[in-house]
Amino acid sequence: MIHILDLHFQGSADTIAAFLVETSAGPVLVETGPHSTLPALERGIAKLGYSLRDVRHILLSHIHLDHAGAAWVFAGMGATVYVHPAGERHLLNPEKLYQSAKMIYQDEMEILWGDLQPIASQYIVTAAHGEVFQIGDTAFTAWHTPGHAVHHIAWQLGDSLFTGDVGGVKIHRGMVAPPCPPPDINVEEWQQSLALIRSLPLKRLYLTHYGEITEIENHLNELEERLLSWAGWMKPYFEAGESAELITPKFTAFVMEQLRQTALTAEEITAYEKANPAWMSVAGLMRYWKKKSIAQ
Repeated sequence: MIHILDLHFQGSADTIAAFLVETSAGPVLVETGPHSTLPALERGIAKLGYSLRDVRHILLSHIHLDHAGAAWVFAGMGATVYVHPAGERHLLNPEKLYQSAKMIYQDEMEILWGDLQPIASQYIVTAAHGEVFQIGDTAFTAWHTPGHAVHHIAWQLGDSLFTGDVGGVKIHRGMVAPPCPPPDINVEEWQQSLALIRSLPLKRLYLTHYGEITEIENHLNELEERLLSWAGWMKPYFEAGESAELITPKFTAFVMEQLRQTALTAEEITAYEKANPAWMSVAGLMRYWKKKSIAQ
């Protein structure tokens, strides 16, 4: 049984999810959300009849704070945390990750994300591509799926896939949007990851932002088309040497117009901006084009 836990990030519903999977070995948590939403996570777990200490296994899609920021709390209670090999060092020593985020969010850092503490090595398991982990009567397969982040895993459970951010953002009836924060955006690798997902025998996707998707082909096609569209929109601005400060309001208006075309409410548009801020995609896609120009 898979349960979607709404973490009510910044007071918004259906913005960040964690997923509780019931197994014969107890509850397994896929994603933890940020430390700032731990009280909401604890309430969600309690409604299902469990406590935080009952969770002995944490599967992370990647180490960004909106997905993994509370993992250290569970490790502190003895839970095992499963992560991509490239993400392990950030769990062992999160100082660089925390300071990088603090440079961006400054005084809002604690309000948005809460605290971040190291995880001792004995509580970390690195997951190889295609590796299967048997937890009680339930098998989880780790698929390395870069594009959004080099340390990204999509976790398969039977005919379901927990996509983290590689599966995009879709809130209610809104569009499918590719979250493109720096520093790891790679369009070509993301397309390869989508091809991998298409090859799996799936009936549903579970998006951290947000919830269950059953129209998989349409969802992935829209995600890939928009990823290419956003990257293509950004390229001439990069080639012209325009600054991020000048590009950001233009790109934000471009994205907002796309959101309005899906007839979302003001609250739903706000949820999109909290889950996937447009200004972050400016920084990520500009860095992507810079890397490509250097490689050439």
